[in-house]
Amino acid sequence: MNVNSNVAKVASLVSEPSRAAILTVLLDGRYHTVNELAQMARIKPQTASFHLKKMLDAQVVTAEKQGRHRYYGILNQEVAQVMESFLSIAPPVEVKSFHHASEDKAIRLARTCYDHLAGNLGVQLTESLKSKGYITEENDTFSVTEDGKAFFHSMQIDLTSLKNKRRSFSHKCLDWSERRHHLAGALGNAILEKLLERNWIQRIPKTRAIKITTHGMKGLKETFAIELDR
Repeated sequence: MNVNSNVAKVASLVSEPSRAAILTVLLDGRYHTVNELAQMARIKPQTASFHLKKMLDAQVVTAEKQGRHRYYGILNQEVAQVMESFLSIAPPVEVKSFHHASEDKAIRLARTCYDHLAGNLGVQLTESLKSKGYITEENDTFSVTEDGKAFFHSMQIDLTSLKNKRRSFSHKCLDWSERRHHLAGALGNAILEKLLERNWIQRIPKTRAIKITTHGMKGLKETFAIELDR
């Protein structure tokens, strides 16, 4: 039996609390400086730099240099999916303050999972696409139906170009807060970008949480029959 010992190396990387905190922050799908990551992970910048070097060497994160700063992000969707899976089996974090409770509520309602929607909104949107017959569920992916092709065309989402990308088209991603699957991959990313473009949702600085606008509440109800309690 051949055993890949590199699995243990990756597991050891994410088992360290500071590195796990940094990777969880990076699940927002954005690039951040060392200082930003240190602040959000509640560690010193020197500590963040040390851990980022290890994760760069292990090809878990990537970095881009602009001017005097380096910006770090998760390497790819596969790393993000592993982190989301870990979160789904991790014990819930103890809520110790009103501010923490508000943050937790916002994250659970709607957030980014790397480059697609997650949380209650992500799961409800996926369930809506299924119930309307736009997508069907396979073993570990979703498939777009003929009705779905027409729907996504009406949303100005080009399925052909998405399928030509060198990545998963529409795989399942286990949502850690809802304990159900949401839509990920290129199609999931396209939906996120379209909702941002329409100003139905907005990114919030320094968090993965997504704000649903008043315009978005109306659009989500009319298009997907989704009603959310903000």
